[in-house]
Amino acid sequence: MWKSGFKWMFLIMGTMIGAGYASGRELWQFFGEESGLAIILFTVIFSVCCYTIMTISYKQKTEHFLPVLHVLVGKKWSHIYDVLIILYLFTTTVVMLAGGGATLETFHVPYWVGIVLFSIFVVLVFLKGLNGMITMNAMIIPVLIIGLIGVLFIFMFDNDKPWALEWTAQANWPAAFTFTSLNILPLVAVLSAVGNQIKDRGEIGIASIGSGLILGAISFIYNESLMQVAESLPLYEIPLFAILKHFPYFMLVFMTGLLLIAIYTTAVSGILGLTTRFKGCTKMPLWLLASILLLLMLPFTTFGFSTLISILYPIYGLLNLYLLTAILLYPIVNRYKI
Repeated sequence: MWKSGFKWMFLIMGTMIGAGYASGRELWQFFGEESGLAIILFTVIFSVCCYTIMTISYKQKTEHFLPVLHVLVGKKWSHIYDVLIILYLFTTTVVMLAGGGATLETFHVPYWVGIVLFSIFVVLVFLKGLNGMITMNAMIIPVLIIGLIGVLFIFMFDNDKPWALEWTAQANWPAAFTFTSLNILPLVAVLSAVGNQIKDRGEIGIASIGSGLILGAISFIYNESLMQVAESLPLYEIPLFAILKHFPYFMLVFMTGLLLIAIYTTAVSGILGLTTRFKGCTKMPLWLLASILLLLMLPFTTFGFSTLISILYPIYGLLNLYLLTAILLYPIVNRYKI
């Protein structure tokens, strides 16, 4: 039970910690000042959402997200969200590819070369199917989390400025709902793809509570770190690099590697959601379907990383509030069934 629970926990975090999150761009977009309460609320809401989605997937023994949408929002609305999830996964995977290109530019790797390399490595993981993707997350996500937390703690304790712990003013608390709703669609897509592999409810509890607590802690520490360098953030495409400028060059190399891993795992999660949704409509193997999807995405990466995040993410966050409400109300309405 514990082994499987941690496996799903790393799958959840691999879906969440992508280019937008690991780079700090997504966190700064929604949080910032007066956000302590917002991050606590996000931790609770996120855990509840993961538990609900996984429970429905477990009961339905799902292989893709459409049956879960039927349960949450009904057949009429599920068709709308089916299209919305496909668009979301497509566009956010484009964001991951653009983030990979932007990250590699730091080391003078041409933007398009970085994007093509990312696409090739995404396809490679699907040569082993769904189990290859799950195994990959279980191996590299712990390294990513330890590395990110380590760098943030070193920065915070070496910095002369005190932590900006202002609990008297928490005007930004509604950001917890828009930030969580932004990430609902990929969670539904990815967790629904493994519903038929979940064995019992204990796995669900470990995965949902564990991922919520870890992501909440990272979000709080990361947000506090970004507050220390807020004045220089407009100068950076990737906010994490505003923190890394205080570190030796080898740490920049190390964290860039971790950032690339974060981008990669979320790109793989996005392609997983799309391929599992369409595999019933075609006899193509997953790796070939993934290759076709990535080829379709390449032209859209010309818009740039920060531009894509600043425009798309707030829009999706607002559109997903209805689905977030349905997920949060489901345990209450079905308290004797869940």
